[in-house]
Amino acid sequence: MSVDSGKRPPSGPRAELKRQAILRAARELFLREGFGVGMDSIAAEAGVSKVTVYNHFGSKEALFTSVITSALDEPLAGESSAALEGLADAGDLRAALVEAARTWVHAVRTNHEVTALRNLVAAELHRFPELGEAWRHRGTEGHHPAVAGALRTLADQGRLVIPDLQVAVIQFYGLLVFPHMVFSSYGTQVDEDLTDRLITGGVDMFLGHYSPPST
Repeated sequence: MSVDSGKRPPSGPRAELKRQAILRAARELFLREGFGVGMDSIAAEAGVSKVTVYNHFGSKEALFTSVITSALDEPLAGESSAALEGLADAGDLRAALVEAARTWVHAVRTNHEVTALRNLVAAELHRFPELGEAWRHRGTEGHHPAVAGALRTLADQGRLVIPDLQVAVIQFYGLLVFPHMVFSSYGTQVDEDLTDRLITGGVDMFLGHYSPPST
């Protein structure tokens, strides 16, 4: 079952509450039962009708895509986002970057639901061209606004020289977070000592490339 993709989903405060309830229920059930869970079960868990679920999302594939795209940025929420925003006022940029990176990496390593969702995506990706399209249309800065905003501000202040923000965001992400995502996909983790060495080494590599030339 699906609905016309051109139909606009319900809007307004009540509709948004239902949408969030559906996303929470779908996330829990996808994690527990995989993509094979029925839409009837998701609707029941959310306390809405199946028609309401389809009115909001159109298809199970679209609902799954929404669950994933809403979850991937979670490690950059809360303390991680605040730490990145605080870089603009830092006296010692390297020390502040290291601490911000530690907060961010800790969130990535300890958010086991997001790790499980990433692994579920890897198992089901052949079914979901929508995930690739969602990523492409949001763009690098759209997926990592806290990182992009922090780096843009530092460049505006002259504390970093960043000719290509998109590349810098991906490099920052790659140096600090990708190792843990790769290891978690194999069911293991980088140990604490190596994690800290990766963080400090990654920050030093990033600053070595993007710091202004010494005068």
